[in-house]
Amino acid sequence: MTQKFLVVEDEESIATLIKYNLEQAGYEVEVAEDGEIAIDKFKNKPFDFVMLDIMLPKVDGIEVCREIRQQSRHVPILMLTAKDDEFDKVLGLELGADDYMTKPFSPRELMARVRAILRRVSEDQQPKEEEIKKIEIGALTIYPENYEAYLNGEPIDLTPKEFELLLYLVNGKGKVITRDQLLNAVWNYEFVGDTRIVDVHISHLRDKIEPNTKKPTYIKTVRGLGYKFEGPSA
Repeated sequence: MTQKFLVVEDEESIATLIKYNLEQAGYEVEVAEDGEIAIDKFKNKPFDFVMLDIMLPKVDGIEVCREIRQQSRHVPILMLTAKDDEFDKVLGLELGADDYMTKPFSPRELMARVRAILRRVSEDQQPKEEEIKKIEIGALTIYPENYEAYLNGEPIDLTPKEFELLLYLVNGKGKVITRDQLLNAVWNYEFVGDTRIVDVHISHLRDKIEPNTKKPTYIKTVRGLGYKFEGPSA
């Protein structure tokens, strides 16, 4: 089945370029030129991938991302921004975007990013015989196949990226994992050395699972190296 893309971009020349390259790669593409149209399209039709500009007329990309995540936790979202503005990028990631790109970008770079995200999604959906059905560490219970995690029996509201990061850390329990290793494993490609994205996601994970974020029980910082996942002391 052909995968369907929603491209949300108000600059016609950029939207046309993106649409052309996606269609050349065999994808179906619809374009929305403002945030209101994007939200309406997503409500009324299933999409497999959303490419979302931040600066949009009527409803901005941050709000569109929030609306999409309320309807679907798993559809990949790639945010586009013409501004080198860390606040916008971080906020988009906090709301559940999978990745972002700063304009201008080359079609080759764009398609490489799309393929990397789709490959990760495909791998996530493949059953793995060795996958653990349930992981229990302290008050945490994790169900890898269902993308579910619980703290003291209560569900934890994690974005897909937060869950993948948590699972990777848990699977490496007791080992120091560098930020670059986390970038490669969770984001599935080199992120131009921008380890801030790892730190942002670690911070949000701690907010959701740690009793005291200033003295973490589970995710420990190893200064100068990265992070290490440990269980609570007996």
